[in-house]
Amino acid sequence: IFPVVVLNDHMIRASTAVVLASLALVLVLPVGSQATLTEVGVIPPTTNPETVPSCPGSPCLAVSRTTGFQVKVGTAHNPLAAPRAGTVVAWSIDLGKPNATQIKFFNANEGGPSTAGIAVLRPQKKPNLTYKLIAQSPLVKLEPYFGKTAQFPLETTLQVKKGDVIALTVPSWAPALALGFNNETSWRASRPKSQCTSTSAQTTHTQVGTAVQYYCLYLTARLTYSATLISTP
Repeated sequence: IFPVVVLNDHMIRASTAVVLASLALVLVLPVGSQATLTEVGVIPPTTNPETVPSCPGSPCLAVSRTTGFQVKVGTAHNPLAAPRAGTVVAWSIDLGKPNATQIKFFNANEGGPSTAGIAVLRPQKKPNLTYKLIAQSPLVKLEPYFGKTAQFPLETTLQVKKGDVIALTVPSWAPALALGFNNETSWRASRPKSQCTSTSAQTTHTQVGTAVQYYCLYLTARLTYSATLISTP
């Protein structure tokens, strides 16, 4: 069982060595290999405004009942697409710290306690904006990590091909949404056209092997998660 790495300073990159140490017993790279380590979804330098989850501010908005991924952050396009084939060995999430009233509201209206995991999506040629679910991680209960950046090494790693998208799956809700950007920042969700303005229906993409149209695009906001990828030598 691998430990959870919790960071208080929002520096996901600083945890890389810890994650690799956690995986050292199960992951051995050949001598002389050209494998590289990449934090998929981390975009330096820091954004303007700073990427900080909205809760407990007003409005306190959360990702809810969907699977989603970042499409653009400023000039960075498809930041959650794997730049090369490899293995996802961990994922990280930067969580806001909603207050007791906000937690009670979300639990009552968005399907229960806060949970999330990651999913590997493969773009399909037709119909437009369709992605096939290739693999997914177990769900994690998030409330113990509210107000922190938590990194979760994967006991069962996820294989990806170049161009696969690492998405965030949230069957209930997660305070992992940063606000206040311009229209150059956007993310996409696994919701049909008729449900882009509602979170009342469960639209998470969780059945491996199925393809879903990620129709809904949300501007001026960013999902605050990333994934650690070790490329195939």
